[in-house]
Order: sequence, then structure tokens, then C-alpha cells
Amino acid sequence: MRSLRKQERTRHEGAQTRAGVARSGRPAGPSLPEPFARWFAERGWRPRPHQLALLEAAEQRHSTLLIAPTGAGKTLAGFLPSLVSLTRRPRARKGAGLHTLYISPLKALAVDVARNVTVPIAEMGLPIRTETRTGDTPVSRRQRQRTRPPDILMTTPEQLALLLSHSDCGHLFADLDTIILDELHALAPTKRGDLLALDIARLRALAPGLLSFGLSATVARPSELRAYLVPQHAGGSYLEMADLVRIEGGAKPAISILEMDEPVPWAGHTTLYAIKEIYDAIERNRLSLVFVNTRMQAELLFQELWRINDLELPIALHHGSLDMARRRKVEAAMAAGTLKAVIATSTLDLGIDWGDVDLVIHVGAPKGASRFIQRIGRSNHRLEEPSRAILVPSNRFEVLECRAALDAAEAGAQDAVLSRSGALDVLAQHVLGTASAGPFDPASLYSEVISAAPYAQL
Repeated sequence: MRSLRKQERTRHEGAQTRAGVARSGRPAGPSLPEPFARWFAERGWRPRPHQLALLEAAEQRHSTLLIAPTGAGKTLAGFLPSLVSLTRRPRARKGAGLHTLYISPLKALAVDVARNVTVPIAEMGLPIRTETRTGDTPVSRRQRQRTRPPDILMTTPEQLALLLSHSDCGHLFADLDTIILDELHALAPTKRGDLLALDIARLRALAPGLLSFGLSATVARPSELRAYLVPQHAGGSYLEMADLVRIEGGAKPAISILEMDEPVPWAGHTTLYAIKEIYDAIERNRLSLVFVNTRMQAELLFQELWRINDLELPIALHHGSLDMARRRKVEAAMAAGTLKAVIATSTLDLGIDWGDVDLVIHVGAPKGASRFIQRIGRSNHRLEEPSRAILVPSNRFEVLECRAALDAAEAGAQDAVLSRSGALDVLAQHVLGTASAGPFDPASLYSEVISAAPYAQL
């Protein structure tokens, strides 16, 4: 985004004030209404300052980016304003009644968040309906969701693009109040993020006054994500930016590189030389997530671990090519605590909140500091406890890569590149989807497109 080199200006002067309040731990924002205050009290909890800060931002209708480390309660903070709003006097409906849209980069994350959000809804007896919509959702349910949606719909960027390509999208999104973008740092620097930015611009046209919340782990330049959350002005000399709430702290991760008496192979990526050591680490811990970089590696490692599984440890496999029923079975077993280990690809490396995972084993070099930090954050998914991880290099060159990854994690370095112009092939896809929904005026669509941060300089 070329405009990042211009003068930056916050959307209102209170943005940094709220961020400072959240950092200091002093009370921020309004108090929780009933029955939310009672629900927190019954569990011996107190709402964290950043959770109250997002509640205050919603009352003032200020789009906000929340940056917080693993286990800080980002998900509850993002949903709390919607839950409170939905328990108040109902608004006059103009369309189908959809109130909140939650966007996740992963199907597994959308399902996991849905499971976690329904618990407080049920325990407080709130009259709120939630549903997920992913590629795994039955066609009949997806069709019904277009006419009779829930109050909160949890979905992925691809499903949102499909919803906006239907002629009834104006009716579906007419009442939309809030959009929650989870793991925004993982979406924004990709083509998926470009398409999502265009779709959010479309949503703002269908539902003026739309409130946006971004939830993110640590990023190098928050201003880029803040610009992503609000409409930009063509030819402006500054970036429009959402408010910022940043949470510092969290225990530093405990990371080590596997050391063996046997020499590491000169080449290869199977990592079979360390199978016994990986198995022993799994046996010593309660639940381990074993990350690999490809589906082939996942299948091979899973097979080799079972070959030496004399103790018959419950070890499972999870990747995107598996049947949906099998993936759901593995996720349910993880949540129930009946597994010792799961071998996974990127399908489980974002946001999944299973607090019983006490060790991450990364087989092979992580190929990026940001990805590695994200993955090791799945271990001990709590703010006060350090994430534990073991790096297992596949060959001698990867020993150097693993050392660099360890140093980057200890320094908190980030390598995700956000400063980029939106891809034109993605724009063509968006124009086609818009045309599928119905006729459009080219000038109006152009104005809509350049309000999206990746396309502000189109």
C-alpha cells in the first residue's frame, strides 16, 4: 500500500488512550451488564481490560484492532459486544436479521470458536442463535441460512464471497451490525485477504455503519491491519485507521532443538531418523501437537509413529484432504482429552484453543518466524503459562534454519509482509461475483473497491 508512506492519522484521538489503559491493567470502559457480570462472577473471573475496551468501542461505534498474545481471551473480547447487543431491545429489521459475521481463515477454527461461544450463551440462557458455514456445511443448511440466518454466523472468506454472489445478498446482510475478523495477521498479507477486503467493502455498501473488529497476534506494523478494518478515501494524504487495543505480556515460550547422539542426515525431509525420539516425547506429555509442512509428511510421520507404537498410544492425523467426518472426530477427541498426539499441517496452526495441549513438536524447519510463533502458541493456550515446543530438523541445513527460528521466536520477530497492493486477478474475481448478484454501476463499484485498503491506490 503506497499510502503507508504518507502521513498516518488515527480515526479519533482516543485510540491510543484505550490501548494504554489496556496495557496498564487499569479498569477500562463500561461495566458488564447482567447476566454477563453474574456469569463472570460465578466462575471467579473478572473481565480483562481489553474485553471491556472492545465493549466500549462497540458502544461508541469505533472499529478496533485487538492485538494480544496467546491465551489473552481475544475471542471472548471480540464476541462480547455482539452478545451484549443481542440481549438488549431488538432492532427494527430491514432484512433477514443476521447481526454478526465472524470470519476465520480456517474451517477448524470456525467450528472450534462456535463450540466455545455456545457454552457461555447456553450457560447464561441467552436467546441467541449461532451457526457455522464452511465447505463442510450441508447444502440444505447453507440454502436455509440465506433466508433464515442465525444471529451470529461463523464462516470463512470463501463462503462470504459466495454469499455475496447471490441476488439475495442485499436482504441477507441488510441488518448486519458487526464483523469479527479473527487471526487477521494471517489473512491480510494474502490473496485471500485481498478478496476479503473487497467483500468487506461490499458489506459496507449493503450495511452502512458496519462495525469491524480485528483480532490478531503480534504484528510488526499494526497500522496496516488498522487500515484494513476501515474504509479508505481515494487520493487521501493519510490512512484512515481503526482504533488500537494492544495487550502486552504473556509468558515467553520455552523452545528447544532436538539433540541426539546420532548425526542428523545431510539431506532429505522425512525426518525418519528421529521417529523414536518424537515418539518418546509424545509418551512423556499429556497431549502433543506434531506440526509438519506438507500433507505427505503428515501421512508418512503418522504411519511411522504407528509402526513403533508398542504402547498403543492414541495418535491421530489431521489435514485438509481428510474426510470431514474424520477431521471432526479428531477435533472432538482433542477437546475431550482422549488423544496423546495429533499430527497436523496448517489446518490446526491458528487460534485453536485446546488448553490441554502441553507440547508442540515441529518436524522440519518452520519456514517463517510468524508461522512458527503461531504454531507454538497452541501449547499451553493460557496467558500466564509458557508455550513449550521442540524443533526437529530434517537435515543438517535445517539445523541452521531451526536455530534461526528459535532466535526469532525469542526476539519476538515477525516476517509477515503486509505492505502490498491488491492482486488484479482477485479484483476480477470480485467483479465477476458482484455481476453474478445483479447489475452494477461501474463508477459506484470502483468507489467501493478503492475504499478497501489493498486497492486504495488502484
